[in-house]
Amino acid sequence: MTGVAVDRSSRVAIGVCGLIAALIVAVGLSLMVGSNPVSASSVFDVVTGGGTSEAQYVVGLRVPRTVAGVLVGVALGAAGALIQAFTRNPLADPGILGVNAGAAFAVALGVAFLGLQSIGQFVWLAFVGALVVTVGVYLIGTAGRGGADPIRLTLAGVALGAVFAGVTTGLTLSDPDAFDHMRSWNAGSLLERGFDVVVPAIPFIAAGLVVAVFLTPGLNAVALGEDVARAQGANVGAIRTGTIVAVTLLAGTATAIAGPISFIGLMVPHVARWAFGVDQRAVLAGSVALAPVIVLVSDVVGRLLIAPAEIPVGIVTAFVGAPVLIVLARRRKASTLA
Repeated sequence: MTGVAVDRSSRVAIGVCGLIAALIVAVGLSLMVGSNPVSASSVFDVVTGGGTSEAQYVVGLRVPRTVAGVLVGVALGAAGALIQAFTRNPLADPGILGVNAGAAFAVALGVAFLGLQSIGQFVWLAFVGALVVTVGVYLIGTAGRGGADPIRLTLAGVALGAVFAGVTTGLTLSDPDAFDHMRSWNAGSLLERGFDVVVPAIPFIAAGLVVAVFLTPGLNAVALGEDVARAQGANVGAIRTGTIVAVTLLAGTATAIAGPISFIGLMVPHVARWAFGVDQRAVLAGSVALAPVIVLVSDVVGRLLIAPAEIPVGIVTAFVGAPVLIVLARRRKASTLA
């Protein structure tokens, strides 16, 4: 058994190192590719403090966008791993708790009644909206006898998400001119994400990751069923609360930065489980390493498909994720996390 555990740990370590190497390549592509291509040597010169003024300008514009893509990917990958383990539903997505809908609704209110027009103004309002709606879902899901359970939380999230999405659509249609600045954000985009948007989000994502790391042993126990988890000494109530907090911090902040980006939180944990096994520590590590690669590559693809115009990264991930969801739903093992 010890030898098997060592082999598994080695496989996870090698796999994560490989994903980190892939992330470095994706970061390089994100800095090089666009309407004004920059060679790899020019990017290297700029990074080391040299390069032409034009290359410095172009790379300088892409650096915060690339950092935003990495942060969004890390946050969505970790949130997806947590929510699937927490609900014991392998087809779950962070949006299941109403995070995307809550963030979009709060932004719509800000645009309609406060006259907000910039992404920097959207960020904080989106985060607050995600937090409030997620807490509301948890309160509804825990009301009545028996406390919270994955099914009740899922139903509460879907119901509230549908309501807020409908209201947001109504607000958007009521004044198209006022909501013109929100269109890019609402499609899920990394365009024009500067450090004024990225830097304030870092503490929230870091806090969410710290909570997630501490939750993984308990989530391994919860995967066997709550009764078994309690028998093993796990504090199921604390695990529930911690997961809600972590998912809100991670998915809410990612949505605040880039808008609602679908399917990353659904696809990535599946790949991590297939590659590294069902241990939540390995799934979390694999998801955190893989998700930013997918986000950055999708962003690069979106820049190339209709250049010099761009397709938002959220649309690219939807085109990739929808077929993946169909395949997963048709698999016999789609109802399990094994």
